[in-house]
Amino acid sequence: MLYVEILGNLPEMARDEVRAMLELGGGRIAGRDYLFLKLDADEKAFPFLNRLGLAHEYGLLLIEAESVEELLQKAGEVEWPIKGAFKVDTETMANCGHDVLDLPRKLGAVIHAKGFRVNLSRPETLVRVYCGERLYAGIRLRFFDPKGFERRKAHHRPFFRPISLHPRFSRALVNLTKARREILDPFMGAGGILMEAGLLGLKVYGVDIKPEMVEGAETNLRHYGVKDYELKLGDATRLEELFPDKRFEAIATDPPYGTSATLAGRKRDELYRRALESMYHVLKEGGRLAIAFPADFDGEAEGQKAGFRLVGKYYQRVHKSLDRWFYVFEKV
Repeated sequence: MLYVEILGNLPEMARDEVRAMLELGGGRIAGRDYLFLKLDADEKAFPFLNRLGLAHEYGLLLIEAESVEELLQKAGEVEWPIKGAFKVDTETMANCGHDVLDLPRKLGAVIHAKGFRVNLSRPETLVRVYCGERLYAGIRLRFFDPKGFERRKAHHRPFFRPISLHPRFSRALVNLTKARREILDPFMGAGGILMEAGLLGLKVYGVDIKPEMVEGAETNLRHYGVKDYELKLGDATRLEELFPDKRFEAIATDPPYGTSATLAGRKRDELYRRALESMYHVLKEGGRLAIAFPADFDGEAEGQKAGFRLVGKYYQRVHKSLDRWFYVFEKV
């Protein structure tokens, strides 16, 4: 068994991102306790779990218990795959129903008695205990350092535009499409979604109606080491003309939300509708589209009118003047 600790800002979106990666890597979500997901999966899922954007960490799940006493008893019975020295660290979730104040010391003593060394300052292995409705213990395999995502935020890029998705959400949109090889962003802007997809090893295709955006997106992609890309100056409502012989595995995009400048003088809702129709035409059968729309646009209804089947939707309030929905559609 494995575990994933997801982030709490959009937990349903985070859960579905994990589910999408397990559909690629094999496995399933076997249970959930607040932000803790139990996974029925093995090492074949690691390359796909490594892609996650809305997760804190994942690891091996070794113990599940109803009480501190049961956890300590099981800890003395299991085989701990510990390398080098270890440390016990406890995560007390909002729904924690157990007294875990002294648990790190008690569990550390049990594991130490099995012959493993303790190092509280520089451990090679981190034993993680999660307290929710139940108790869980395992070994962290991967921590998703937020500093990596922070370094790719809009104001750190060589080509800077303030209106941009956080890199974690850009990555989650890519993952929700279940892309294995390639992805298209027909409203690429400064290239934030393409950067995240490219860093995952996907070939990225981008389109924007403004020449400065095409040039700027290329600058950003090169800066972050993305090499396999194809960018075009063009209209997101006329993708069939830009790619007459191409059908894409996946599309992820964040269209402009409002001003006449960002919409190139066109009416917003009509732009969205025509773009949805064009994206439907250039997407392969069974392919997925992940897209964000402002909340005052009925993305679910308009996506279905274009021929898509809704797979998921997630609400986010950004600030007092902007709330939006993230949608995941499938071409059927």
